[in-house]
Amino acid sequence: MKPAIRSRAALILVDVQPDFMPGGALACHEGDAIVPGIDQLLKRNVFDHVVATQDWHPAGHISFATSHPGREPFDRIPLYGHAQTLWPPHCVQETPGAALHPSIDWSQVDTVIRKGDDPCVDSYSGFRENHGPRGKRPTTALDGWLREQGVDEVYVCGLARDVCVLWTAQDAVELGYRTHVLWDLTRPVSPETDIPTLLRFENLGVSVIDSSALA
Repeated sequence: MKPAIRSRAALILVDVQPDFMPGGALACHEGDAIVPGIDQLLKRNVFDHVVATQDWHPAGHISFATSHPGREPFDRIPLYGHAQTLWPPHCVQETPGAALHPSIDWSQVDTVIRKGDDPCVDSYSGFRENHGPRGKRPTTALDGWLREQGVDEVYVCGLARDVCVLWTAQDAVELGYRTHVLWDLTRPVSPETDIPTLLRFENLGVSVIDSSALA
């Protein structure tokens, strides 16, 4: 039996994939620094419920700058009435960069939620895709799976702190989960976003803690 900190809590590991590491297609600042800590956290069997999300884009995805002639990575364009950042092609399905990081033992993970597989809709949050052509944000399977397990509290870490981790935490709060972010097990696309990201978590009521607090 796992020595869980709470049987109704879940760990959500967001997009821990090589393409978000140094040398990858869309590298986060020091993204690889979180890998040993996440591996150790999983080996400690702290959580009864563990979920990983996986960015899983088809080639030619609408969020790729290469899908928009004349545009460069990190340009912003209007899309479905909202601002869309254009990214370098990354986490393309069935490529090594899209795999869950091979230096982590994923055997403790109960389910993997793939996101971003609609060629016409981007996806940051583990809970919902971004706005699509119908104006709504389509849901993933994550919320339903957590509720089936009786989960009402989530601990979020992974990449990137200022994009997919942030959006996942925001949606978790909106859906009624008590939400924590393991700050030391996240890294940003850009470290200049750390202060506004912290302020956003504070305004949302998200608890920002260090993974050592789970000891």
